[in-house]
Amino acid sequence: MWPRVVEMMLGLWLAASPFVFRHDPAHGALWYNDLACALLVVVLSLASFSERLRHSHFATVAVGLWLMGWGYVSGAAPAFQNDLVVGLVLVMFAIIPNEATLPPRSWRAMNAEDSEHG
Repeated sequence: MWPRVVEMMLGLWLAASPFVFRHDPAHGALWYNDLACALLVVVLSLASFSERLRHSHFATVAVGLWLMGWGYVSGAAPAFQNDLVVGLVLVMFAIIPNEATLPPRSWRAMNAEDSEHG
């Protein structure tokens, strides 16, 4: 589940980035975009820890694509470059399975059978 933890950290960074890059308070869309995307990323990552919602992290791909598009279209300011990079990294981590560090299920089943018999 380490990819979900990294996604949560990226979401927290995204929430802090308007303060780090000092978005102009007059441009509310910049604030709302970063904060809404951060909230979505954190909620989706947390939801994927539940067995019933274990595939919810795939919705993070949509958030990452949105951030990449937003950063590309908006301009070359560091805050937009941040959105572009965070979006790219989110997409890369969202496609990593929850059980990426475990052996394949068939191997685990075989090991469980061996431990029962041996």
